[in-house]
Amino acid sequence: MENKEKESVQLPENAFRELKEGEEYQPIMHANQTYPEVNAWSVTWGILMAMLFSAAAAYLGLKVGQVFEAAIPIAIIAVGVSTAAKRNKALGENVIIQSIGACSGAVVAGAIFTLPAIYILQAKYPEMSASFMKIFMSSALGGVIGILFLIPFRKYFVSDMHGKYPFPEATATTQVLVSGAKGGSQAKPLLMAGLVGGLYDFIVATFGWWNENFTTRVFGLGQQLADQAKLVFKVNTGAAVMGLGYIIGLKYTFIICMGSFAVWWLIVPGLSLLFGDTILNIGGTNLTMTVGEMSPELIFTTYGKSIGIGGIAMAGIIGIIKSWGIIKSAVGLAAKEMKGKGEVTKEEIRTRRDISFRVIAIGSIAAILITFVFFLLGVMHNFTHALIAILLVAVIAFLFTTVAANAIAIVGSNPVSGMTLMTLILASVVMAAVGLNGPEGMVAALIMGGVVCTALSMAGAFVTDLKIGYWLGTTPAKQETWKFLGTLVSAATVGGVMMLLNQTYGFDPAQQGHLVAPQANAMAAVIEPLMNGAGAPWILYGIGALLAIILTLLKIPALAFALGMFIPLELNTPLLIGGAIHWFVTTRSKNNEVNKQRGEKGTLLASGFIAGGALMGVLSALLRFTGFNPINPDWLANPLSELLSLAAYLLLISYFILATRDKNKA
Repeated sequence: MENKEKESVQLPENAFRELKEGEEYQPIMHANQTYPEVNAWSVTWGILMAMLFSAAAAYLGLKVGQVFEAAIPIAIIAVGVSTAAKRNKALGENVIIQSIGACSGAVVAGAIFTLPAIYILQAKYPEMSASFMKIFMSSALGGVIGILFLIPFRKYFVSDMHGKYPFPEATATTQVLVSGAKGGSQAKPLLMAGLVGGLYDFIVATFGWWNENFTTRVFGLGQQLADQAKLVFKVNTGAAVMGLGYIIGLKYTFIICMGSFAVWWLIVPGLSLLFGDTILNIGGTNLTMTVGEMSPELIFTTYGKSIGIGGIAMAGIIGIIKSWGIIKSAVGLAAKEMKGKGEVTKEEIRTRRDISFRVIAIGSIAAILITFVFFLLGVMHNFTHALIAILLVAVIAFLFTTVAANAIAIVGSNPVSGMTLMTLILASVVMAAVGLNGPEGMVAALIMGGVVCTALSMAGAFVTDLKIGYWLGTTPAKQETWKFLGTLVSAATVGGVMMLLNQTYGFDPAQQGHLVAPQANAMAAVIEPLMNGAGAPWILYGIGALLAIILTLLKIPALAFALGMFIPLELNTPLLIGGAIHWFVTTRSKNNEVNKQRGEKGTLLASGFIAGGALMGVLSALLRFTGFNPINPDWLANPLSELLSLAAYLLLISYFILATRDKNKA
C-alpha cells in the first residue's frame, strides 16, 4: 500500500509548461483533501532550521563573503528526518519546514549586506553605534514588510504566470521534496546527479584540483586582448550554475547573456577606447588611475555595474507601471475589506486560500507604524527625519517587491544588493538634503537600507516558497502565517551572531583577523562620501535607465537584460551553456514524446546539480573556516589549471547529455 502511495507522488506533466485554454493545474496534494502541514513536528523542525542556517549563513557570509541559499539544504534535511522517522504523508510537513527554515537565507542577506557597515565605519566615527535591538528590529521589520507586501501578488506570480517563468530554485527544491516523497525511479537520477555535481563542485572549492573559472587569458593572444583592448571571456565551470541555466532555459539565459556581453564586450572596451588616458571620476569616486590602466574587471566594477544598477531600477519601474492594474486591484480589494464592503473573499478551495486582505492591510499599516516609531525613538530622534525615512522605506519596499519576485522567478537570483545600493544612495541624498548627515546620517541610511534590503530579500525568497507550495498543493495561508515566526527567529539569531562576531573578530580592516564582510564594505564606501557631501554616479544610472526604456520599446525583457549587466560575466556564460543544453536534449529526437521525457529527466539532473552544489558549497566553506585549506594558489595561477577546468567541464556536460537519454529509445 505504501509503495503504491509513493508511486502516485508525481508532478503533473503540465507543471512547468503554460496551460492551454480552459486547462487547470492540479497539484500533487489534491485541493479537496486535507494533509498534515502545520503541527508540532513541522514547526519545531522549521524553527531549528531557521536558527541553524541563520547562524551558519551569517557566520560564513561575514567571514568568507559567501551567502548560500538555504532552501535546498533544508528541503534535503526535511526529507531525511521525515524518512528516518517513517512519517506518513510528510510532503505537506516538509514544505512548512522548508518555508519556515528558508527565512534564514533571506534575513541573513538583508542584514549582512548593510548593517556590519556601521561597525566598519565606527573605526573612523566612534560616535556611530549598533546594538542588538537595532539589528533585530531592522531585520525583523524588513522581513515582515516583505512578506505582507508580497502576499497580494501571490496569485499573479505563481498561478496567473504559470509556465511563463522558469522559477529555477523553486523547481530544484520541489524536485527534492517530490523525490523524497516518491523514492524509487525519481529519486535515483536526482541523487546520482546530486552526488556527481556535488562532488565535482566540492573538489574545486575545497581542493582546487582545477580552476573554478576558464578565461581567455590562458592564451597569449587572450592576455594581450585583455590588457590592450580590455576584451576578455570568462566562464564559471561549476555544476550548480550550469544546472541553474538548464532550468531557466535558452530564452531567458540568452537575454541575460546579451546584457552581460553588452557590458563586457561593448561598454568596457568602449570606455577604454574613448577615455583611455583619462582619470574618469564619476559621482564621488576618488580614482588615481586612468581608464586605460584599469583591468577589464575593474572597469566593470567601477562603471559597468552602475549602468546595470540603473537598468535594474528602471526595469523595475517599467514593471511597476505595467503591473499597475494588479497593484491597484490588490490595494482596492484590501480597502474594500477594511470598510467591510467587499464580498466574502475567503476561498473555499484550500490550495487558493490566502490570509485575509483585511489582515494584510492592517498588518502592513501596523508594521509601517512600528518601523516609524523604531526610526523615531531608536535611530533618528527627530520627527521630520523619521517621517521622511519611513515614507522612503515604505514606497521603495512596496514598489520593488514585485521586482525582487520577478527576478527570482526568472533567474533564481535576487539582485537585492543592486536595489539596496540604489536605496542607500537615495536615502543618503534625501536625508542629507533635510539636514541629517555625517555619522548620524550614515547610521540612519544603513538602518533604512537594512529594512529595505531584508524586505526585498524576503519577498524574493517567499515567492519561491509560494511557488513550491503551488506545485505541491500546500495551503498558502498556512505558509504565509508561519513565515512570520521564521522571520522573527532568524532576525534574533542574526542579531546575536553579528554582535558575537563583532566582539570576537571585529570588522575593522586594521584589526588582525577581522571579518571580511565584502558587501557591507561596499555599502560603507558608497554612503560615506554621500553623507560627507560627495555625489553618486547618476550619469551611469541614467545610461542604464535609458537602455532599459529602449529595450522595453523593442519588446526585449529589460529586467533579464539588466540582470546580465549587473551579474559578473563568468556567472552569466554558464547559464547560457545550461540553456543551450536544455535546447539540445529536447530537440535531438524526431519523436516529440522522447524529447519531452529527456527534458524532464534533464530537469531532475539539473536540480541534483544545484542541490549537490549548494550542500557541498556549505561544507567546503565550513572546512575552510576551520583552517582546512589545501588549495595551492600557485597552481591556480598556472594556465594549465584553467585548461584542466575546461576539460573537466566538457566531461561534465557530456555526462549530463548522456544521462538524459533512455537507452531503449532513439
